Amino acid sequence: MYQQGFLDIDSDGPRKQHVDTVIRGSAPKPARPDTASHWHRVIGATVLGPETRFRTHARRQRPDQGDAPPPALVPARPVRSVMSGSRLATRRRLLAAATAVVAALAAMMVAAGTASAESNGGVRVMPLGDSITDGFNVPGGYRNDLWQKLVAGGYRIDFVGSQFNGPSTLGDHDHEGHSGWTIAQIDASIVPWLQATTPRTVLLHIGTNDMFSASAGAPQRLATLLDHITATVPNAEVFVATIIPLSGADAQVRTFNAAIPGIVQTNVNAGRHVHLVDMYPALTLADLADGVHPNATGYSKMATVWHNALLAVPGSISGGTTPTTPATPSTPSTPGPNGACTASYRLTGSWSGGFQAEVTVRNAGSTTLNGWTVPMTLAAGQSITNLWNGVNTGTSGAISVRNAPYNATIAGSGSTTFGFVATGNGSAAPSAIACTSP
Repeated sequence: MYQQGFLDIDSDGPRKQHVDTVIRGSAPKPARPDTASHWHRVIGATVLGPETRFRTHARRQRPDQGDAPPPALVPARPVRSVMSGSRLATRRRLLAAATAVVAALAAMMVAAGTASAESNGGVRVMPLGDSITDGFNVPGGYRNDLWQKLVAGGYRIDFVGSQFNGPSTLGDHDHEGHSGWTIAQIDASIVPWLQATTPRTVLLHIGTNDMFSASAGAPQRLATLLDHITATVPNAEVFVATIIPLSGADAQVRTFNAAIPGIVQTNVNAGRHVHLVDMYPALTLADLADGVHPNATGYSKMATVWHNALLAVPGSISGGTTPTTPATPSTPSTPGPNGACTASYRLTGSWSGGFQAEVTVRNAGSTTLNGWTVPMTLAAGQSITNLWNGVNTGTSGAISVRNAPYNATIAGSGSTTFGFVATGNGSAAPSAIACTSP
């Protein structure tokens, strides 16, 4: 079937565009010859002076024609203009204006679909993970409130990453959160991401998608990922979070989370800047919108935990320039009743309304110590918000901290540490600090 048509672009004159379209079937004999998939379009265009004319041929293949080639394009025939000089100039200007508008609209469409990086020259922080970092259900996720908290504290932060999303209230939309990705998928791309952005700080929450099908090997995959991160950006502060609760897979999540402190401690022992962030207890299933992803309240709780962790390592968000209270000398404990271990406390950093401290548990004997507990009494107004490398009973007043499963054993004359972030004035050291061992 041969088709011809005319598009009138000069409504008050005889000037027209001659349009012929070549349409050729490219599939075997169709059951329904009018199916759109059996058409192929070829368009040719010729520009003649002030008048633009398109000419091609159109032929629709009949079912019995096979894959015959289309007819050749017919050279465009000149079109005689009947417009006066002034009208011709006017048409030229109108055509140029229309072309400019189309080009601008096309550029806008491309820009709308292209991620762009934002940078304010601040400390580069990479939010890294899966859809929870991306902000499923709540665009921007925890990054919204975290950004507001950091700005309110006077910090200048530059979120970095190859992804880009979030509301207008989020001052920096860059991140490295990939929906549906597992630890291995993140690991496969982490090196070029880090090389492209060189972050000062990495906020890592990953492993949720591994819990559905391959939770058994997740700790080893996380350890490998951390090896690659610390090798690529050895001076970066890397914060590793335990993953938040997951409906229907709590046992897998708890098992995975239990392995994370040991992985972090191995990195710390190797001199790497890796920090544990215990995110799991901060949220409950009630804070999830769909059993997997947080709702707005849940994301806000995540932001608070991240914020406290960052404040505990001031150089992670200020390049080490934020003034902090100097660490206090260690406050040693007296040995417990059995004389097996001692505990010493020191303040490692403080800021308005909060502080971070570390307790060193030392085996006072020459034989291996199996299990330890440190009782102490926090000063009035102090309350623990995050504790790592130990299990605490109580958060204020008289509390106790016992070993985690991975640091219960201390060799003769050896030691281990636990740390915490707390609200309140950190200038007052805890009282009645001691150490006991079964």
